[in-house]
Amino acid sequence: MFTGIIEELGEVVSIEEYGDSSRIRLRGPLVRTGARHGDSIAVNGVCLTVLDSNDELDAQSSEFSADVMKETLVRSSLGSLGPGSRVNLERAMALGARLGGHLVQGHVDATGELLSREPGELDAEGGLRWEVLRFSLPPAIARYLVDKGSITVDGISLTVVEAAADSFSVSLIPATLALTTLGAKRIGEPVNLEVDVLAKYVERLLAAGTVPGSAAAAATVPATGKDAS
Repeated sequence: MFTGIIEELGEVVSIEEYGDSSRIRLRGPLVRTGARHGDSIAVNGVCLTVLDSNDELDAQSSEFSADVMKETLVRSSLGSLGPGSRVNLERAMALGARLGGHLVQGHVDATGELLSREPGELDAEGGLRWEVLRFSLPPAIARYLVDKGSITVDGISLTVVEAAADSFSVSLIPATLALTTLGAKRIGEPVNLEVDVLAKYVERLLAAGTVPGSAAAAATVPATGKDAS
């Protein structure tokens, strides 16, 4: 589990293809700190497992490798990365740590693309206070977004400003633009999207009729009164 608060901008060192899967090597000195074999690190919002042995990790302090399976390559934008690509990195959340963003699983639901960038107001020194970015929204996950709700974009926990039928917008402060890949994201480039898992649970509970007052629950209650047979 992750928080969606990016710890470090990392870099792809190399990518090797093995049939339908790939092995990616990344540079990220901060997230490598204390990392051990089998640990989870989110790369652009995709939960990957550290492949290196502990001896290999102890031998150097800035790089790690992970395998990316075919399903991950198909469902996420990791397949579009190459050597030199910048990536958002976050270590798995420690028990008892602050939850600065929202609960992020690292399981990408779909990909979207950047549709537009609109600069916001300038401060007294002429610096940008914020920028509004709009992304495409696949129909399969559109129902999970609401205004002021949470969504994960390339591993970043963001608040939805406006949720439309086929797109959504977010407002980014200068720190987010500077410390994540979204600062340099170009129109048309893909992003990984993960909706708030709580929305999925609510949908499943309502559909199963286990929530009092839901339409499905009402349908399972036998009729009573003089008209009941």
